[in-house]
Amino acid sequence: MNKKYRIEKDYVGDKEIPSDVYYGVQSIRGLENFPIFERKLNPDFIDSICLIKKACAIVNAKHSCIKQNEATAIVQACEEIIEGKYKDQFIVCSLQGGAGTLANMNANEVIANRANEILGHKIGEYFPVHPNDTVNLAQSTNDVIPSAGKMTCYKLANKLEQALKDIFIALLDKSDQFKHVVKMGRTQMQDAVPITLGQEFFGYADAIRRGIERLNHSKKEMLLLNLGGTAIGTGINASIGFYKDIVPELANITNTPYVQTDNLIDGTQNIDCFANLSSTLKNISISLSKIANDLRLLSSGPKTGFGEINLPPKQNGSSIMPGKVNPVIPEIVNQIYFLVSGNDVAISEAAQAGQLELNAFEPLIFDRLFESFTTLTNTVKIFTVHCINGITANEKHCKTLLESSVGIVTALCPLLGYDKCCELAKEALNNDIPIRELVIKNNLLTIEELDKALNLYEMTLPGVKTK
Repeated sequence: MNKKYRIEKDYVGDKEIPSDVYYGVQSIRGLENFPIFERKLNPDFIDSICLIKKACAIVNAKHSCIKQNEATAIVQACEEIIEGKYKDQFIVCSLQGGAGTLANMNANEVIANRANEILGHKIGEYFPVHPNDTVNLAQSTNDVIPSAGKMTCYKLANKLEQALKDIFIALLDKSDQFKHVVKMGRTQMQDAVPITLGQEFFGYADAIRRGIERLNHSKKEMLLLNLGGTAIGTGINASIGFYKDIVPELANITNTPYVQTDNLIDGTQNIDCFANLSSTLKNISISLSKIANDLRLLSSGPKTGFGEINLPPKQNGSSIMPGKVNPVIPEIVNQIYFLVSGNDVAISEAAQAGQLELNAFEPLIFDRLFESFTTLTNTVKIFTVHCINGITANEKHCKTLLESSVGIVTALCPLLGYDKCCELAKEALNNDIPIRELVIKNNLLTIEELDKALNLYEMTLPGVKTK
């Protein structure tokens, strides 16, 4: 054997392993079996697994299932990984067969080798700390991986929630800034009735508020862990002390209110909670994409489109057309919706595809969920800073478009009746004559009555103006 390698054995057979690495034979097999893409395990997911291993070592030592010095070394190894060391030793692809066994074993091997090194032993000896018998004691991939997935989702949900709160505040600020800007509202892309630009932005803000509420509701399910259930929820190979203490210990070391799910069989069999969380992310991205669509329309032109608002210019819009500036930030918001929506389909299909006591497709679910969280959070931040905060209103243009529109005739219906207003609207459109001018020309209302009825700002307020 070359001195640069060591030999490790598993059920499949012998394998050469680089002598100085902390991962072992099962990690190597995972690397070889699933060269799907270059994306490795999410760093937050690795941290969640290590937090679980740390808590398990503490509880196993408490109940004399492992020696205290072994537990201390495991805890130190886990803390070092969480601090950022040895992340390069997690080599398996995030997408893998086996319900996440390779991710769990990659962690077990790295932690065991580092713990043994701390205790003065060589890497690869797996003594006195063994990846399965010590680091993985009283655990199974089937309770470690879904619990780590939930912990990671909870952490990522908190980050997304903060980003959503920031854009909510930014939209409220714009709502207040534009509360006096009256413009034409539109339904089905046609002129409707007046609205203030502030009211439009207040509507956007409320859509984000509902998204925050939905996220808060969905993320609570991420606090329910099936640790202690081991392989299928029956708790085989876990002591009663471990079963009772593991989740409270994890909650203590993470300062997070994790609780053990009431039904560990259900907690291992069914993962509809992740489908629900993904659906929430999709719904949030729908609202964001709709807002982005509106901003693209309202800023279109700027001379031949709506041109009612200005988006902050961020980059040249063309390699051939000088002076062209595109709405690139809203465009990326739209694209992230496409991505999150596509991920939701994959997650939904994977969630329903489980059989009997386990869903084997959690690696896909977590890979897609983590991507949805990360891209959505980053995009919300970009949307807030590089777009929403810099939007300005073209007040004069808004007023010109409003006064030239036949939409304001709706305000005359209580005074002149629907049929008469239809006649006015038709004549105004056919002859390009403003509604106000037609009403005066036909002596339908006095100037005073007309001024009162066509007060543009009052049209945006509740209450029907009648005779």
